[in-house]
Amino acid sequence: MRDGPIFTSGGITAGIDLALSLVEEDWGREQALLTARYMVMFLKRPGGQSQFSGFLISEATDHLDLRALQMWIMEHPAEDLCIERLAERMAMSPRNFARVFQAKTGVTPAKYVEKARTDAARQYLATTDYRIEMVAMVSGFGDAERMRRAFIRHLGVNPQDYRARFGRSEAPPTPTMTHSRAAALKASLQ
Repeated sequence: MRDGPIFTSGGITAGIDLALSLVEEDWGREQALLTARYMVMFLKRPGGQSQFSGFLISEATDHLDLRALQMWIMEHPAEDLCIERLAERMAMSPRNFARVFQAKTGVTPAKYVEKARTDAARQYLATTDYRIEMVAMVSGFGDAERMRRAFIRHLGVNPQDYRARFGRSEAPPTPTMTHSRAAALKASLQ
């Protein structure tokens, strides 16, 4: 909250967000991004979203439309994120979109999507007791083997070991998903 020269925030993390916004205002976006990356934080967390990882921040862009798309990808990892769909969202041809995305972010759209899905899966593994197969589905991988390969590639550890290291020791019970609901979810993601 800002009231003239007085700034306030509600909580520790909000205070960190406030400090980063002040750094951005005084020193510019690049310095705030470097500070957030150094602190392994997200420069601006979207409302109601959990903290995203620093490895996605390194590919954040100044291009406002692409940055909005990057946020959308992180918020919707289970959507159809093929290059044709992403290009359509940006009103570009797939070839031009891929070229612009890589030029502005330093990574291909496919690599960014895989990292976003890996980050989503990390969140599910750390905060729920969903079975590995369900985590793979809701984070957009589709199957546990594809998720396992991405985890090894990006984190150097498989999902089971990640959960053992970073998961809650006493996870709250999660709602069970019926076989028919799981099949419907899987079909909608294909």
